[in-house]
Amino acid sequence: MSILKLQISIIGTIATIIAVTTLFLTVILSWLGVNILFIAVFIVLFNVGQWLIAPYILDAIYHIRAVSKSENPKLHGIVERLSRKSNIKTPKLMLAQIPIPNAFAYGSPIAGNRVAVTTGLLKSLETEEVEAVIGHELGHLKHKDVQVMLFVSLLPALFYYIGYTMLWSSMWGRRDERGGGATAALIGIICIAAFWVLQLFTWQLSRLREYYADRHSASIVEDGPRKLSEGLAKIVHTTRKMGKIRKQTQHLNAFKALFIADPDHAATDSIAISRITASSDYKLVQEILSQKLTTIDRIMEIFSTHPNIVKRLKALQELS
Repeated sequence: MSILKLQISIIGTIATIIAVTTLFLTVILSWLGVNILFIAVFIVLFNVGQWLIAPYILDAIYHIRAVSKSENPKLHGIVERLSRKSNIKTPKLMLAQIPIPNAFAYGSPIAGNRVAVTTGLLKSLETEEVEAVIGHELGHLKHKDVQVMLFVSLLPALFYYIGYTMLWSSMWGRRDERGGGATAALIGIICIAAFWVLQLFTWQLSRLREYYADRHSASIVEDGPRKLSEGLAKIVHTTRKMGKIRKQTQHLNAFKALFIADPDHAATDSIAISRITASSDYKLVQEILSQKLTTIDRIMEIFSTHPNIVKRLKALQELS
């Protein structure tokens, strides 16, 4: 996928999300008074407030701490060098006490931008692969993906809470001369339907932005496509083998959109490669690339925040 087609797809998806939101809101507002506006304002303020303090919450939940230069000068050097190449301010380097190999970028205006790597990532990947992963995360920061995904995620959340509020109101609220209970129930059902439609588009946008961040890593890291391909392949392959540990960290699912690879779909992604016993990183990537996507793979991808690993590696090969 060319950079122009990728950018057009991203813009088109955002435009579709906004258009669908406007359509459903217009219909709902034509039936109700201003009370729904109060709900909408409350949801927006709540989510923005949550975004502002989210870095501190993440740090507390996952025991994330800052990494000093003296502790890991090589990793700091990688982040600083790639940040200069990305033409962005160097983010704060963090270490997450998570055994699953992964990395993520996060931050807010009051906490600043941060890039976190997990202990599992540092144990599973070679330095050059970690470099490519960090390049990907810096791509998210450069493209303002944290802010973009916050904005588009607000829209499904808006309909989700309005929908359940209306359904609850239809069951317990007072019924007026217009048959308010039935109207509220109908609006609630429409809102829940809107939530799922918008959620599908949000997941699609998330997948597109993963491709975009992959391209950024490939452009700023020397031999980036190869390094990132091997890193992603090893992340998925290693995560699949950590079945019990992955089950113990199901609480990570709430933040999986932040990660470079979706831990919840690692097992699904690697079903096709479960029999691979490659003797080298290069052979592992080549064997994954040789796999054919099934109809189930394509359906599962629709409900994922990240692209299928086979498609993702093929896109990177095109950049080589």
